[in-house]
Amino acid sequence: MRILIAGVGNVLRGDDGFGVEVAQALTRSRTLPDGVSVFEAGIAGIPLVQELMSGYDALIIADAVERSGAPGTVYVIEPDIADPSLLDPAALHSSLADAHYTEPSKVLVLAKALGVLPPEVFIIGCQPGGYDELGAELSAPVKDAV
Repeated sequence: MRILIAGVGNVLRGDDGFGVEVAQALTRSRTLPDGVSVFEAGIAGIPLVQELMSGYDALIIADAVERSGAPGTVYVIEPDIADPSLLDPAALHSSLADAHYTEPSKVLVLAKALGVLPPEVFIIGCQPGGYDELGAELSAPVKDAV
């Protein structure tokens, strides 16, 4: 089984960098089982879709997610990914017009439209404490969650 763990987010916006920090921590650990790959996507959606074209059985995305919980709370989410064939073509084009800087939901729809989305998809989401201060580090609760 081939599994891709993708860390997404913006490291320049404090807790929004959670997913990237997770990817970096996993890469440093060097204890991943065979068949598990880590991909640091940051804010770039297209490179993640290109990586998925290599063929994976499962995708795990680490990202900051707003769920109104306490900062640092970790959630396992099974995303509901829209069927691209049921979307209005103009709306689909508009939502994917700039997938270089996009949220994971749009990347997942694009991957599904291209037939490269793995059958198993999970989001490991962490409730951010704040991400409005440009250049800020992860808050203590989110750093602990990594």
